[in-house]
Amino acid sequence: MLQPLKHGLGAAGTFPWRPLSWRRARLSTRGRGLEDFGTRLAAGPTLRHFLRNASPPQETRHQLVEELEPYVPSSILEGARRKVYLETYGCQMNVNDTEIAWAILQKSGYLRTHRLEEADVILLVTCSIREKAEQAIWNRLRHLTALKSKRLRSQAPLRIGILGCMAERLKEEILHKEKLVDIVAGPDAYRDLPRLLAVAESGQQAANVLLSLDETYADVLPVQTSPDATSAFVSIMRGCDNMCSYCIVPFTRGRERSRPLASILQEVKMLSDQGVKEVTLLGQNVNSFRDTSEVQFRSAAAPGLSRGFSTIYRAKEGGLRFAHLLDQASRVDPEMRIRFTSPHPKDFPDEVLQLVQDRHNICKQLHLPAQSGSSRVLEAMRRGYTREAYLELVQRVRDSIPGVSLSSDFIAGFCGETEDDHQQTVSLLRQVRYNVGFLFAYSMRQKTRAYHRLQDDVPAEVKRRRLEELISVFREEASRANGAMVGRSQLVLVEGPSKRSAAELCGRNDGNIRVVFPDTEMEDGTGSGAVVRAQPGDYVLVKVTSASSQTLKGVLLRRTSLRESAAHR
Repeated sequence: MLQPLKHGLGAAGTFPWRPLSWRRARLSTRGRGLEDFGTRLAAGPTLRHFLRNASPPQETRHQLVEELEPYVPSSILEGARRKVYLETYGCQMNVNDTEIAWAILQKSGYLRTHRLEEADVILLVTCSIREKAEQAIWNRLRHLTALKSKRLRSQAPLRIGILGCMAERLKEEILHKEKLVDIVAGPDAYRDLPRLLAVAESGQQAANVLLSLDETYADVLPVQTSPDATSAFVSIMRGCDNMCSYCIVPFTRGRERSRPLASILQEVKMLSDQGVKEVTLLGQNVNSFRDTSEVQFRSAAAPGLSRGFSTIYRAKEGGLRFAHLLDQASRVDPEMRIRFTSPHPKDFPDEVLQLVQDRHNICKQLHLPAQSGSSRVLEAMRRGYTREAYLELVQRVRDSIPGVSLSSDFIAGFCGETEDDHQQTVSLLRQVRYNVGFLFAYSMRQKTRAYHRLQDDVPAEVKRRRLEELISVFREEASRANGAMVGRSQLVLVEGPSKRSAAELCGRNDGNIRVVFPDTEMEDGTGSGAVVRAQPGDYVLVKVTSASSQTLKGVLLRRTSLRESAAHR
């Protein structure tokens, strides 16, 4: 027989339990000396009692629902065909998180709706990287709360949840101060969503924001949010160990851990079988991938860092590395494009660059996030490289991969940035001439090293002015870089109709630049003389006639394939 303790709730809102025999033994031994301590300890609770409510390891975590049955009946955990509306904010990782969360909810009997007014459950997959992103979500929550208050009494109560990075960072404020939501789930708690929603059905708030050292959702095959999409994201790792001083990611997504190679290749193969033509390998620091899931992998030698780069942590020995994954993923389907993002510049060994150059289906496009052009600011950011080391890497990349398209991230107005530091970033933009850029004003985040050690001393109006100058210079140089493609043919993966005109189609070239062209008849690519119209998922050749900083325009030539296009390069 088990007796509940009178004080303290255990994990998941359950009572911890102690055997009655232990309580009796404890009473009967009062007054005895230390010589009886071993006897009393042997009669006490075993390790099993304390581990009962602990977070299970990755290989058994799928059993979580069954283990909770004594406290939350399995019948309540089922979605009972309730409709879920999912809204995604932020980066590609959040898109992938949405697909993972939906896969878990779908398995529990929930239905998906794309109409807000039909929803029984509204879940926002959130971003916490900048204050502006968080403010947009707060505003959205207040709108949804007003919608909730208008719910008819004849309907089931509307439940609202916050998922992802903002849930992890602001859990206390979301639950207690604002009281706008019913559930809060961090990035490592999506398996717990059915239980959290079941608790919310009783009128209570429910939360799970525990970060994990091993959760990769390797056994969860994401359900594509757009079933007819020509491209997909495949998460290969989670978390980050770099601890850049401005970045909140290590605190909202936890430590770096990689998915087993076999599960990644299984997902890529599944997407290929579904007709997906482009896969982006996804992670916070994707090219530091290190699979140690098999014993034989652990003796592999660690690759060196890019020349002139360093880390705050010791080199991690063993494991299958990113070059091996990239090699294997590109072999799954020769007609499927492979991209990857977001990498760190430190993790570009020669093997990776050689693979990008040699494989016709690995896109000749690299993201090299610089963040600043000033070595002094880069040191304050803890990026692990100087301006000179970064430029040397850029040159090595261009020597290894002729015609490569480059993209980058930049932050305007970081702590202590002077006007001279800013001008060094301007000059880096001009010197490298990126095809694609992501530029933002600095937004200080709590928990980061910058929050604790540095001062956010660049005035907001100065940040705005510097950001506008960076954007202007980037566009000017990107227009020149993209203008070099005018008159040339580009291999384009057709995505669908252009948003601006039903008479035009759009897609992306190998360098991930948007290409727009008329929806006209073309050669079918077989040499038979037949004419066809381009469809989403087709590879087509487009002759570029004009270029801007963000878009190429051209005329349709003919349908082709990755192999044929590579043979004529």
